[in-house]
Amino acid sequence: MKRQFVASSAVRSVGYDADKRILEVELLGHGTSTYCDVPLTTWHFFMAAPSKGSFFYNHIKHQFLQH
Repeated sequence: MKRQFVASSAVRSVGYDADKRILEVELLGHGTSTYCDVPLTTWHFFMAAPSKGSFFYNHIKHQFLQH
């Protein structure tokens, strides 16, 4: 999966596979985590969020199964 770099003090890059509904998030200093069954709308909101780190911790990290 191709990830794209984002402007964030916490998140380095993000990738999404719409067919498999898999989200990959690379956190600065913490490696990459993969989340399953993430809806496309969540991906869009994440990418549009002014703070990627806050969105990740509030809406993804504990909301979706980490693979």
